Amino acid sequence: MRKENAMMKFRNNQKKEKQTPKEKKLRVYKINPHKKMVLALWVLLGLSFAFAIFKNFTAIDTHTIHEKTTIEKKYVDTHKVENFVENFAKVYYSWEQNDKSIDNRMEKLKAYLTDDLLALNADTVRKDIPVSSSISGFQIWSVQQVDDTQFDVTFSINQLITESKNKKSVQSAYQVRVYVDSSGNMIIVKNPTITSIPTKSNYQSKAKESDSTIDSATTSEIKEFLTTFFKIYPKATASELSYYLNDGVLKPIGKDYVFQELVNPIYNRKDNQITVSLAVKYLDLQTKATQVSQFSLTLEKKEGNWRIIK
Repeated sequence: MRKENAMMKFRNNQKKEKQTPKEKKLRVYKINPHKKMVLALWVLLGLSFAFAIFKNFTAIDTHTIHEKTTIEKKYVDTHKVENFVENFAKVYYSWEQNDKSIDNRMEKLKAYLTDDLLALNADTVRKDIPVSSSISGFQIWSVQQVDDTQFDVTFSINQLITESKNKKSVQSAYQVRVYVDSSGNMIIVKNPTITSIPTKSNYQSKAKESDSTIDSATTSEIKEFLTTFFKIYPKATASELSYYLNDGVLKPIGKDYVFQELVNPIYNRKDNQITVSLAVKYLDLQTKATQVSQFSLTLEKKEGNWRIIK
């Protein structure tokens, strides 16, 4: 009996063992530390891209503006001022050797001078002055605008001074200041003050020399060509000139000039071209005087013929 019970117990235990499944071992995954870094970079890239899109939609457009300032020169008509000063000068610098003429001069100056300047000029021409004066020449040299209402005018005069039977011409230069009101009326507010006018400059042009590389045969050819051209030039028509030069280099003049000579031609080479600086003498049949013109020309030889190209 005990034997049977033991056998049954053994079988029951075997059944339980079959019915109870064995526990499966869990698979352990090891995380690669490099994958964390890659993941972090992807996250950073995504955030950067999202931020860029955000800025694109919310950013304020900025433009650099380059402002150009245009200064408009205002043209001021000074003819009235010039005429006013000229009329004043003719009164101021003219008088006869008599009381009436000198009184008339002061009376006329009231139309040009302020009261204080009239007082200043009361004795500039005395009634016992030994000479008379008249204006033989007047010229405006400059008109400078001081402000919106005042102009400085520089002028010169030629006075014919007569003393007894002696006469002489005197040239002088002065500057006055003219006030112009809103209605265009004028008055002199600065007395004629001695000044200077431009004189001859000391400038000297540099002497030109011919290029030594140009042989005498070439210069002879060019001189002959230019002599022929300048003989016909004064009376030549546009179609006749076209045989010698390019269109627009020299225009027809239609003058009755007689060619005399070429004066001091200077030749220089530039690549395959020759530049010529010279003077040309003509006799003007109307005035009977010699007319001297200066030219700077560029010549080029094509198909054996010289031509003025500019």
